[in-house]
Amino acid sequence: MNILGISALYHDSAASLVVDGEIIAAAQEERFTRIKHDLSFPVNAIEYCLREGNIGKEEVEIVVFYDNPILTLDRHLKNSLAVGQDSGEVINRGYESLFGEKLWIHKITDKTLGKNKNRKFYVCEHHISHAASAFYPSPYEKAVILTLDGVGEWATTTISVGDKKDITIKEELRFPHSLGLLYSAFTYFCGFKVNSGDYKFMGLAPYGEPVYEELIKEKLIDVKEDGSFALNMEYFDYQYGRAMTNEKFAELFGGPRREPESEITKREMDIAASAQKVVEGIILKLVRHAKEQFGEDIDNLVLAGGVALNCVANGKIKNSGIFKNIWIQPAAGDAGGSLGCALFAAYQFDSAADRVCGDQSKDFQKGSYLGPGYSMEEIERYLKEGGYPYHVYADDIYEKIAELLAAEKVIGLFHGRMEFGPRALGNRSIIADARSDTMQVKLNQKIKYRESFRPFAPSVLKEDVSDYFELEEESPYMLLVENVNKERRDAVHVQEDLDKYNGNMLEIVKQKRSDIPAVTHVDYSARIQTVTEETNSYYYHVISEFKKLTGCSVIVNTSFNVRGEPIVCTPKNAYECFMRTDMDVLVLENCILYKAEQPEFTEQTDWRKMYVLD
Repeated sequence: MNILGISALYHDSAASLVVDGEIIAAAQEERFTRIKHDLSFPVNAIEYCLREGNIGKEEVEIVVFYDNPILTLDRHLKNSLAVGQDSGEVINRGYESLFGEKLWIHKITDKTLGKNKNRKFYVCEHHISHAASAFYPSPYEKAVILTLDGVGEWATTTISVGDKKDITIKEELRFPHSLGLLYSAFTYFCGFKVNSGDYKFMGLAPYGEPVYEELIKEKLIDVKEDGSFALNMEYFDYQYGRAMTNEKFAELFGGPRREPESEITKREMDIAASAQKVVEGIILKLVRHAKEQFGEDIDNLVLAGGVALNCVANGKIKNSGIFKNIWIQPAAGDAGGSLGCALFAAYQFDSAADRVCGDQSKDFQKGSYLGPGYSMEEIERYLKEGGYPYHVYADDIYEKIAELLAAEKVIGLFHGRMEFGPRALGNRSIIADARSDTMQVKLNQKIKYRESFRPFAPSVLKEDVSDYFELEEESPYMLLVENVNKERRDAVHVQEDLDKYNGNMLEIVKQKRSDIPAVTHVDYSARIQTVTEETNSYYYHVISEFKKLTGCSVIVNTSFNVRGEPIVCTPKNAYECFMRTDMDVLVLENCILYKAEQPEFTEQTDWRKMYVLD
């Protein structure tokens, strides 16, 4: 059975194709339109999925939408009544989305696929979509499922149990009480963009001290022992459809929100540290409660929803030992909802779908390499037509890339199928030497054009991960944070140095913190990706050759894009990004391009005006 899942019209629109229960393709619309977090109906992503599956539009048997618009409308109307005199503003802000698009999503789908009286159209509740995206691709026949996000229709937090083909929601918390919206409120107050800046806020936390932790728990959120919570809505404005926080919130933290792109002060650092600690504590309470109530005979926990991308909290869950095994959906946000709803339909309606689990070291996500790939023929045609000089290699490509890395060249790496989800996992990545003590600053300032404080992730051979990090298990999707091993660290004193350098974070970043400084955050943590030959042979061989050459099996891996730009999708996207930055080398499958050999690159429009800063 051919099943198409769609998420759209909120943020991170995407499409996924599931055939006979197998994940065939999945991609976010932003990768095609080049609009980050694009919310539009995913026409391009749908066309890609069908092309990848070699399926005609008329052959799609079921279409599933990841959200129930009727229940969302119910929340919208009841929230409008609850806010009283401000209801007019709330209604106006949500009218077009709800009445103009979401309620007619089946009609919009027909415009893309063409009408077909035999095709079925279903909607799936938002948190079921999240839960399904986590459970069905996981290696487990039975698992407790925790989903945490901003809001679905009504639910913001759910605990479910997955058992073979079935998913049952056991408990839920509802809007406006939301851990995702709480975190987004702090993100907003500290001057970052909601939905795209949460990971910056998380990266800022290690620079601060949790001095506001008790204030947050006293004034903003009431947390029970079972992890349930209620927000004090006097401090928030999101229920009115306006800003995330209000003047009362600002008074609590000593002044107005930080203006975007302005200097980051000690206040923002301490707020980030405090909010992160509070959120981690709540998540651990929820996990413990889920285990006690529903997981007495279950060793497995799976996670989805936007909050599940908080890799620091994920590391705390793993280290707590509450569950023996955890698996996190790499496209945990709304994009992954397209995959979840398609899988949920497959296991409800398709007799060919069968969950054959048992090997808990393997999942069904295929490394999340579910997007478009390009052949050497397509790549060479593009390069020749553009007149771009390149060199073709065979099996010696890996050794050559390793040599360039060891020479501290920054490389744009483009091969295989594009990743599904927000993390680049070696196929659309910028890679560099993790041993360089100047690489973090160079990458942030000259390549990514982003804030200096932001850390970079390491890719490491799975078999060597414990040689570098306090991690024994694999972390294939870059969703776990662990510390660099103590014997590899150099002493740093963040708080003292912030005082010494008058809060200049760049001076802190410049300090060498370990023997792999480019991937060591200021608290010695790292967001780790483990790499295996069976999941990504090309990337594995690159790192293996680097190890042979240098003795080090860790490299820097960051997404192949600049700030505000979606991760590159096509050879053209990759070449343009390469030429707009100070990257030294571009690798397109087995083709290597050197910056010094390329013709002068000119564009009619300044590319900096093409992307909205995230």
